[in-house]
Parts: sequence; structure tokens; C-alpha cells
Amino acid sequence: MKYYIIAGEASGDLHGSNLVKELHKIDGKANIRCWGGEKMENAGATLVKHYRDLAFMGFAEVVKNLPTILRNLKDCKKDIAAFKPDALILIDYPGFNLRIAKWAREQGLNVIYYISPQVWAWKENRVKAIKRDVDKMLVILPFEKAFYKKWDFEVEYVGHPLVEVIDSFKSQHATVDSEPEGISKDKPIIALLPGSRQQEISVKLPIMLEVAREFPQYRFIVAKAPGLPVTFYDNLMKPYSNVEAVENKTYDILNRASAALVTSGTATLETALFEVPEVICYKGSNISYQIAKRLIRIKFIGLVNLIMDKEVVKELIQNNLTSQNIAAELTLLLEDREKQQQLKADYRALKELLGKGGHASANAAKSIYQFLQKGLSEAAV
Repeated sequence: MKYYIIAGEASGDLHGSNLVKELHKIDGKANIRCWGGEKMENAGATLVKHYRDLAFMGFAEVVKNLPTILRNLKDCKKDIAAFKPDALILIDYPGFNLRIAKWAREQGLNVIYYISPQVWAWKENRVKAIKRDVDKMLVILPFEKAFYKKWDFEVEYVGHPLVEVIDSFKSQHATVDSEPEGISKDKPIIALLPGSRQQEISVKLPIMLEVAREFPQYRFIVAKAPGLPVTFYDNLMKPYSNVEAVENKTYDILNRASAALVTSGTATLETALFEVPEVICYKGSNISYQIAKRLIRIKFIGLVNLIMDKEVVKELIQNNLTSQNIAAELTLLLEDREKQQQLKADYRALKELLGKGGHASANAAKSIYQFLQKGLSEAAV
């Protein structure tokens, strides 16, 4: 069968590549075309457009690049129409993909969404468009099933693809004796994951770094975001003798870390799946924070806590994010045996919830293939 997959970000390319591999396993005649990146291409899909050409973040950047965005939408629709896929598979990236879904529904295509937009956090009214335009939604967070049920929309939970990604990384690095290049090995490590945008890093990283003075027996390693100037990190880290930064080695750092200070987002979940004790650190401008408080309707900001529906890991938000508070929580994580045991138990329960008895990518591929086979059978009657 013919599949057309659209992923607009690096994470979508990663999860899309694993889906492509599984579709090829289950469908020997799979012909897959995609908007994504090298990972999907290497997995066996024909790459039409790279996600680097699609990533426009923030209101001002979107307005400035509106002609390019509209041209991308037009080109994408034209390519899909020429390919005539049996299934259009959309991976997150709602600003672009929901527009494509609306058009595809009008063309009578099978529309499958893999990895739901985070409509449960904000822009909940997008569910109306999803219900109208999506034939099958495959979700990767267990609470999303109940969320969509509230809207009278049945979705399928397939497990989280990060489980297999991180398990694979850990197994590949389990027998490697040498330390990852560029990472010091003279002291145990505290990982610092301060985010990917310069503006947010400028606010949070200085507070995180100040904690390094309280723990001279540890090496603090910053996971650098790609594309930012070296001097940006160097200037922030200069006052500290036990701090360094590395790029493109986040998993290497987490695989060796004793604890981590992590900005909210997928990184909090990755840290938990590496079984690293963590503190969630979030701080924005006061105006942005006040707006977010009114728009976002969730109990926690960390995915670990949202999934487990309790505070498994400490969230230090806005005015509570101080170096003193971080140091106090970090001391507990490193020294309190009872807290360590409880965290291990919660992390095991989290992984069990997300694993869903197998690999999310295989579960998703099987579900997509069976959905299409059922459609063909019904059409033949």
C-alpha cells in the first residue's frame, strides 16, 4: 500500500522513522513518501521536503514567513494528490497538519493522526476539527484516551515511542567501556537540560548554574542546544569551575547522570525513562507566565507528573525557581534513600504505562495496516 507521512520537527522525524521501519515489516509492498528528515529517509521513505524548511516558531516569524508557509501547504497538497496514498499519516505538528487534514478529508483520503497535538493543554477547540477531519487517532499518552472520550471521539492508545528509542540507546551503550567523547569522567555528573531557545535558556540556566557552587563534588554538564553561538554558553558558565557543556550528547549525559535539572517538555520524560532523579525547572517572563496560567488547563507542567497524575518529580515554577530551592531538592534526590526508592518505583510504573506491552511504533503500524485492510474489505463487499 501507499503511505504519505508528514512530520515537521526533529522528534517527528525520529518517531516517523521507526514507524516507517515497522510499516515495511508488516507490509512488504509499502511505498512510503514523506515530509520529514534524514531518519525517515534512511528508514526507507522517499523524502520530499525536509522539516528544516518548515520550522517557523513564534507569531512574528510565522507572519514574516507566511508566503513560504502557504507555498509549502500548496506544494504538499499537490504532491499528495499526485501520489494518491492509501493513507495520509500526520505526526503532531498541528499548525500545518490540521490544515492538510481538512483538505485531505475533502479529497476523500484516509487521514490517520499519530502522536496527537497537545490539545489537552491548550487550544482544546481544535478537537472539533480533529473529529471532523481525522479517521483514526493514535495517541501516545495514556490520559489522552480519556480526554478525547470526553469529546465523544474514540482514539487508540499505542504506547510512547520514546520507550523503544531509549531502550535501544541503553542497550547499544551497555557494553561500551570508553566514556563518550567530550564528557569529563573525573566526577559524578549532574545533567542540566535548560531548553532549546536562547531566550528561555537565558532566564533559567543562570539559576541552574548557581547550584553548582553547592555541589563541588559533582561535574555539572549542560546539554547545549544546536545553532546557538559558543560564546553564549561560555559567558554564562565562566564563573564556575565544575561546569562544562556538550552538544548532541543529551542521551550520553543522561545515561551517566546521578541527577538532572530539566526544563519542562519531552526532556522530563526522557530523563525519567533513563531513571535519572530530576527537578523540573520553569521560569518565563511574568507577562508570559500570567497569560499561560490563564490559557493552559493542566495540573502539572511535567509530562511525568501528568501521566502519573501526581507529583512524582518536584516542579519549581516561576518565583519558586531559586538556586536555594533547587539545591534543597537536589540534596534530597542524591542523599535521601527513601525518596530514591519511591522514585524508582514510580519510574517503573511510568515505563509500564508507556510501554503498553510492546513497541509503540509496531503497535501503530499494525493498527494503521489493519485499519486500511478493513476499509478495503468493506469496500469489496
